[in-house]
Amino acid sequence: MARQELGPHSLRVAQRVAEMLDGVEAAVVGCSGGPDSLALALGAEWAGRRPGTRITAVIVDHRLQSGSDRVAAETAELLAWRGIDAVIRRVDVRDTGEGPESAARSARRAALLEVAQDRPVLLGHTLDDQAETVLLGLARGSGVTSLAGIRPRAGSFWHPLLEIRRTTTVAACREWGVRPWHDPQNADPVFRRSLVRRSTLPVLEQDLGPGVAEALARTAVLMQGEDAVMAGLADAWLARHAVLPQDLAGDQSLPALPLPTLPLPDLVSEPRGLARRVVKAWLQRAGVESSFVHVEAVLDLQHARGGAGVDLPGARVTRRGRRLELNPGDESLS
Repeated sequence: MARQELGPHSLRVAQRVAEMLDGVEAAVVGCSGGPDSLALALGAEWAGRRPGTRITAVIVDHRLQSGSDRVAAETAELLAWRGIDAVIRRVDVRDTGEGPESAARSARRAALLEVAQDRPVLLGHTLDDQAETVLLGLARGSGVTSLAGIRPRAGSFWHPLLEIRRTTTVAACREWGVRPWHDPQNADPVFRRSLVRRSTLPVLEQDLGPGVAEALARTAVLMQGEDAVMAGLADAWLARHAVLPQDLAGDQSLPALPLPTLPLPDLVSEPRGLARRVVKAWLQRAGVESSFVHVEAVLDLQHARGGAGVDLPGARVTRRGRRLELNPGDESLS
C-alpha cells in the first residue's frame, strides 16, 4: 500500500509509529485485535516496509473469557492476511493479591518480553488511556511518579500512540478495511478503568467542556519532566550520603549489612518532598515496595528513640543512633 493510499487517520497512526521506529531493525507489537493495537500493528507494518524493519505481532490469550482462543486465532489470521507475522501466546493469569487487571497485565507483559528478547515491544496505548491513567492516579492520591502516567518509552515497552485519540485508531481501522474486536470487559463497570472510560471522563467532558482528556494527558507530560528532575535529585543525594555500615569508621553500633544506611539528620533537614523521594528511591534500590504511609513512617523515626523501626513488605527500617538501616525480612532482599 503506497503512502498516498492511506486515509488521514491511518496515515497519522503510521507516521507516529514510523517516528518511533526510526533506526530500529526489528520490533514486536502487542496486538489483542482491538482497534488501538490493530491500528498499531498495521501502522508498524506500513512504517517498517521502506526501511526493512521486521515486525512481529504477538497475541496474548489470557484465557479469562469464553471464546478467547477463537478471538486470538481470528486476529492472527487477519494479521497474516495483511502480511504481518503473528504468534499466539497463551498465559495463565494468577492473581497474587494485586487484582485481576494487574495480574493479567503482568502475565501479558512477561509473554511479550519472552518473544521480544532484546527487541522493543510496541503497545497501543492512546491519549485516552493516558488520561484515564492520570485520573485514576488522582483518585488514589498518588504522587508525581504515578501522575506522570505512561511514558513514551518505558524500558522495552514503547508507546507510539500517546498523542492520538481512540477515535482516530477506530477510524484508521475503518480506512484500512479491517474490523477490530471489541473487548466486552472494556464496558464492564466492575473494572475501574472501564468505569472511568464509560462514565467518569464523559461526565467531566459534559460538565467542564471538551478538552479534559487532552488536559489530563498534558498533565502526564508535565509530570514526566518533574519526575525526572526529582529522581535525579534523589539519586544525587543518595550518592553523596548513603554509605555501607562497614564504611562508617569508628561506629561499632551498626552491623556489617550489605545495604546502605542513611544519615537521619541530613535526611530530615531536606525539604519534605525531596526527603520522601530519597527514602522511596533507597527502598526501591533494595527491592522494597513502599506506600506513602510507609515513607512517612520512616521519616517520622526522627522523633523516635534508637532501636525503633518501621515494618515494610519483606523488610524493616530501624533507627540506629543518627542513621537509618534497612534490614531484610524473612523473604529476603538480595
